[in-house]
Amino acid sequence: MAATPNRGIVVFSGGSAANNLVDVFNAVRESKHCPLSYIIPISDNGGSSSELIRIFGGPGIGDVRSRLVRLIPDSPANPERSAIKALFNHRLPAEGAAASLEWQTIVDGTSDLWKTIAPAKKELIRSFFNLLNLEILKRARPPSSTFDFTSASVGNLFLTGARLFSGSFESAIYLLGSICGVPSDVVRVIPAINSNFSHHISASLANGTTIVGQNSISHPSEATALQNSARARRPSLLLADGDDDEDTDRSDKEEAISYEDDHLPGSLATLRNKNISFNKSENEDLPCRITRIWYINPYGQEIRPPANPRVLEALHDAQAIIYSIGSLYTSIIPAIILRGVGKSIVSSPARHKILILNGSLDRETGPPLEPFAASDFVEAIVRAGEGSRGRGPYEFPEHRGSSEGVARTESPDPLPYNSYVTHILHLDGPGTPQVDRERLAQMGIETLRLYGRKITHMDGDTETVVGMQYDANALIQALEVVLGKKGDAMVRGGVGWGLGRRNTLDPAPREKR
Repeated sequence: MAATPNRGIVVFSGGSAANNLVDVFNAVRESKHCPLSYIIPISDNGGSSSELIRIFGGPGIGDVRSRLVRLIPDSPANPERSAIKALFNHRLPAEGAAASLEWQTIVDGTSDLWKTIAPAKKELIRSFFNLLNLEILKRARPPSSTFDFTSASVGNLFLTGARLFSGSFESAIYLLGSICGVPSDVVRVIPAINSNFSHHISASLANGTTIVGQNSISHPSEATALQNSARARRPSLLLADGDDDEDTDRSDKEEAISYEDDHLPGSLATLRNKNISFNKSENEDLPCRITRIWYINPYGQEIRPPANPRVLEALHDAQAIIYSIGSLYTSIIPAIILRGVGKSIVSSPARHKILILNGSLDRETGPPLEPFAASDFVEAIVRAGEGSRGRGPYEFPEHRGSSEGVARTESPDPLPYNSYVTHILHLDGPGTPQVDRERLAQMGIETLRLYGRKITHMDGDTETVVGMQYDANALIQALEVVLGKKGDAMVRGGVGWGLGRRNTLDPAPREKR
């Protein structure tokens, strides 16, 4: 009789930031002898994903592709696997004409990227590139609407071709994982929503401003991403509704016409922009805190999509739930606010629900106003989960020092903080979020302090510490401590523990409460 497998570990994460912890989570999975599931949002509309969405619609696939490729096992003895990883990781040049030329060499099989890939596998992959290329040509309406290959991710192009062929996003994910040798029986990459359609998010700020689209929320490609509610058109208006607004010039109208063939009626102008180029490190600051995140339809109206059933299955069979590092409001929250997720987290058999706190603050959680403390991250996660359960609408915590807060609906009962988060792992150093242990203790949450490495930024000859980075060995040990592999008694009683520089467990000093 086969042994019953251990319950799995579920990780909520985005793409690039959490990719740095893939080896950490895999090590913990191996030590617990259990499956590992990554829940990835599909609301990203920046980078090369934005151009695929603009022409084909469909989900934001960049974070899913990024995680799948990162999970390809490294094998020096298997040069073909390394070549496949390089192919799907490859980006086309940042200049349009050069990008188009290189794409053609990939499609016709003459690119050097194919050199060490076996002919049978090469032709299988090429068939999906050829299908996508044909669809691009069919949708071209030169000179106004053509596909822009600038900085396009080859892996994203493959996933889109596979989705168009199969009619299923999850089938495309399965195909890419199979080709890349990702062991899907033990490691699963699950899109938060299983859909062939685009799902965009909006954010409201404490001053009443609304920002449409994930890219504009997290790292806008231009300074005008903040939409002033006094001048912006009502988000429910159709794209071509006959409104002769004085601010709408002829070029805007011509641009709207050029998109008729490749967008649903009503698609908001903000969501039709090319967001191929942006800077994640240098952005305008938000004027105030984000108060809520929600999904919108093409008319800008709020919708409440259900979570992918596989997400709920993973949560119902979890021994641990982990909220990984990444952008709070655009990487973690979009998966939690989906219908069914909040209830599944609260009712999950998982005894440990662990928040790995970011090593630095970003546009969504940092200055110019009061930076987020650890309890603010918890508040945001819990309010999102309760909103998912229909117990709201909840607003996220507003800036405590501001008089311009937004009224929020409170439940008559206290928020169930430790039903969503039981432990926080964090770093302590320049640029890290403050860990307000007294408030966390009141929430019923324990903390574990880790040592890490400093992240520096050079500005001319001046080096500035901007945050901290987790040490992989220390983080593995901390997760194993919390999950009970060793030293279970060490994390009882609400006392934070630090990991020493030799990756040994040392008690952090108890703080007065």
